[in-house]
Amino acid sequence: MPAHIGGLSARLRLPIDSIRVPVSISIPMNDRSLQRLSPARESLFEAAISSFAEFGFSGASMRTIAQRAGMALSNLYNYAPSKQDLLVQILKTANYNHLAHTEWAVAGAGDNPSDQLKAGVRAYVEYVVTHPAEALVAQTELRYLDVDHRKRLVVARDRIDEMLQGIITRGRESGVFLTPFPREATRAILTMSAGVAQWYRSEGTLTGDEVAERYALLALVMVQDVASWSPPETAAGESRLDPAYETKQS
Repeated sequence: MPAHIGGLSARLRLPIDSIRVPVSISIPMNDRSLQRLSPARESLFEAAISSFAEFGFSGASMRTIAQRAGMALSNLYNYAPSKQDLLVQILKTANYNHLAHTEWAVAGAGDNPSDQLKAGVRAYVEYVVTHPAEALVAQTELRYLDVDHRKRLVVARDRIDEMLQGIITRGRESGVFLTPFPREATRAILTMSAGVAQWYRSEGTLTGDEVAERYALLALVMVQDVASWSPPETAAGESRLDPAYETKQS
């Protein structure tokens, strides 16, 4: 088993020496879309992300976060009056930067749904592997926020969902994709892509670019892209399509 996926269930909390938290974006993106941070706030966010990823929201303390950020605890409260407020700031920045990177990639992919889906999924996973601790915190710690904060923070996530579902639906209507289930395909693609944060390690056998490319190709298989997918065959060599798909075509 590759080193970077061993012990998945036991590694949802990241050891401190494995955490990479580059809050400032290091992958090509639309500069106009990024939420820029001051140096002090960037250091604070990096310290908070590493603490939340290592200890979880409940286990991380404001004192530990302040120490890691190299600032006095009293100064930390000038940036965030509570730990929940700090998490909200982090997730808001992370979610909207993730959205911006994905949207920018899709916008540059042309009009073909296959190219758009591949570019969108590749970009989505690129962001995850470039910011694994940030992505993990966004997945696992959202439940600690109150309802109003959660509703506001899922806006960016919902926009990614709507964008990919729109691509898949258009591909289905134009005959580029054969899947009869655009909504379920979208959910499956986003679930597997977000899950990369739980197992990816930069020291593993696959580079981040390789993971992103493979997941983009997997997404095309999921939607049954006509250029890259063929239905399974029976022992007699006949095509065997999903009965639900055959019913919709009749």
